[in-house]
This record gives sequence, structure tokens and C-alpha cells, in this order.
Amino acid sequence: MSEAAIQQDIRLSLGKCPAVRTFRNNVGAIKAPDGRVIRYGLCNGSADLIGWQTVTITPDMVGQRFARFLSVEVKAPKGRLTPEQETWRSAVLKAGGIAIVARSVDDVRFLLAD
Repeated sequence: MSEAAIQQDIRLSLGKCPAVRTFRNNVGAIKAPDGRVIRYGLCNGSADLIGWQTVTITPDMVGQRFARFLSVEVKAPKGRLTPEQETWRSAVLKAGGIAIVARSVDDVRFLLAD
């Protein structure tokens, strides 16, 4: 299965979960007609899908909710993270976010439990 097909399956699956919201993060650059380079996306190495998972805080915080940052890098079965992608993943994890390398919907299924 191609990376694009895996990503589409993951997006459709996560889209059914009201506690999870993801957005496609295309990263790259294009040259404008006037010669300027226009960059888009968050940064080199940032994940294919970014967003959040809504989490209910523990009872001592009286049911408040917060959004935990979510980063999903989609890879084909034999795909590997680039050094920039590994740096991004490590930064998200160190900050308390969720950073997943997903090769199928099964790799994100735990997010659907809420």
C-alpha cells in the first residue's frame, strides 16, 4: 500500500473520532513568477498530519479539557524517518505531545478509544 493510501485511511479513520482533529501539513517551497521562493508548511521535518487530541483532565481539575498536540508521520511499510523528521518527533515528545510514526490505521487506533 502506498504512503498516500495509508495516509488517506488514517485521515478517514481519525476523522470519525470527535476527540481528535488532524490537518494535512504539506511542507515545501515553490518559486513565484517574480523569482521569490515561497515556503509552506510548518518546517522541514514536521509531520504529515498535525492536530490535537482532546483530553479530559483528572477529577481534581473539575472536568476541564485541554488539547494535546498530535503529530502523525505516515510512512510506507519500509519507509524511514529523515533526520529532520526524527528531530521533530523528539521535540513533540519532549514537549508532552503525541508523536506517532504510522504505517497503517492500526498504529493510530488507540487515539479512537476516547
